[in-house]
Amino acid sequence: MKKRMRFLASGLLTTSAVAVLTACSSGKNASTQKYESSLTWMTTSEVQTLDQNKMVDTSSGEQAANVFEGLNRMDKDGKVSPGVATTSTSSKDGLTWTFKLRKNAKWSNGQPVTAQDFVYSLQRMMDPNTQSQQQNNYQAVKNASQVVAGKKSPNTLGVEAKDAHTLVVHLIHPVPYFKTLTASSWNPVNKDTVQKYGKKYGTASKYMVYNGPFVSSGWTGSNLSWKLKKNNQYWDKKDVRLKTVNYTVVKTPSTDYNLYQSGKLDGAFLDTQASKQLKHQDGYRVFKLDRTEYLTYNVSKNKDMANANVRRAFSMALDRAELAKTVGGANTVATTFTGPQETVNGVNFNKYFAEQGATSKYTKFNKQEANVLFNKGLKELGKSKMEFTLGGDDDDVSKKVLEYVQSQFESTFGKKVEVHVRTMPKTTRVSNMLNGKYDVDYTGLNPAFTDPYAMLSVMATGQNYNFGKWSNKQYDNYLDASSKEMNVNKRLKDLMNAEKVLDSEQPLSPLFHDGQAWMVRSSVHNLGFSLGKFNFRSAYVTR
Repeated sequence: MKKRMRFLASGLLTTSAVAVLTACSSGKNASTQKYESSLTWMTTSEVQTLDQNKMVDTSSGEQAANVFEGLNRMDKDGKVSPGVATTSTSSKDGLTWTFKLRKNAKWSNGQPVTAQDFVYSLQRMMDPNTQSQQQNNYQAVKNASQVVAGKKSPNTLGVEAKDAHTLVVHLIHPVPYFKTLTASSWNPVNKDTVQKYGKKYGTASKYMVYNGPFVSSGWTGSNLSWKLKKNNQYWDKKDVRLKTVNYTVVKTPSTDYNLYQSGKLDGAFLDTQASKQLKHQDGYRVFKLDRTEYLTYNVSKNKDMANANVRRAFSMALDRAELAKTVGGANTVATTFTGPQETVNGVNFNKYFAEQGATSKYTKFNKQEANVLFNKGLKELGKSKMEFTLGGDDDDVSKKVLEYVQSQFESTFGKKVEVHVRTMPKTTRVSNMLNGKYDVDYTGLNPAFTDPYAMLSVMATGQNYNFGKWSNKQYDNYLDASSKEMNVNKRLKDLMNAEKVLDSEQPLSPLFHDGQAWMVRSSVHNLGFSLGKFNFRSAYVTR
């Protein structure tokens, strides 16, 4: 979510999904370079939570990537590397995974990280009372669907601790991307800490323990600045060179660039105008995200938005090429919900989708056809006009998107539609969406891993991130088939058919895929970036 959401290539993530910053330092000999212990960084929106099982946004996910470590992790080159687990092995039939955990992994309070911490985390994640947005990632675990539906206890989930350092997972069908999945989600949870803090768990830095290269410090739950501090209990602390990462939320790109120029930030996100002006300057970097920005419609609680022709009309009223350029110089047009970097056994899904001629007509800009569909929708609803609220975050980019969408709708449909724009802090918008308190909202999604199933699965019936509660049996069937199909060609067709249903029904309207332009100092080295999140585990700074 944006403004960043987290929230699925079979096999490993491709290096195209990852950008790594490296830089030479003004010709100085490496042996004479001086290293700085701190880095000043920014993000464009507030952190919503530090609770591993409840994160839905990229700002929180970026913190998680630095303060927690799962069974495996993505290294700075985008490859799956051992994390808490030293080995990850699958049975011949692909139904049983065994993970051997390192014995020197510890929590920041000194307690050992054990297999039971991963068991508890997954059970807690799949417990319907947790309302985790990550549940769809692990539907293949034995008894997962029954647990999520409240029909079985979380204790029946197909995950067990054979001993303190041996974790076993039982699947109902093989999952070709399962090891990659363990590198991008499923962080351990310390049960003692959850029980100690209760409802406060994850709401502030002090109500947590951490097992990653850093610990969070000074985040109160609502403030706009905090620190990541080196975790001296981390098993590989000798390779973590930064002692502190100073974070600040800056919602206005012109402000963060001014802070960058004055030496108060080592990296600054650029808006469209600044991107055009600075693209040839030293330090200019573009990070491509496997992320889709989109409009979500509350089809379950708003009768107008439940009408498919109204949603199709809205989608066709938008000039996506113009919008993408308006809000960011590195963005690209989105005609599918799936992101541009998702692959199935090395086959780029969006490229495959286009080559099959499956692109939806409803994502093509056509004011005349939009009006035809809108009038048809109004007639079906028995009304002559409609009025609704268009919501989004209160950062500059979101405001530009909302203003553009409002303008396009009102210029296309005239007095037949009245759009009220409401901007709000991201935490408020997320809470409203989770509780179904919206008409149409602007949001975005990063997949948990680069398989098209990651994105598509969030719109399956009953999934928490399916905010509007859209349901389509045909879509569910295609998606379910794709999750079990091991034949690559058949699986691609199932996924394509699912995307076609989504594009036809428009329960959400994809807008653009993000590309972020940044200015980053040449003194910053080995800064990892994958799945829309920066990682500082291997980063260092020279002066």
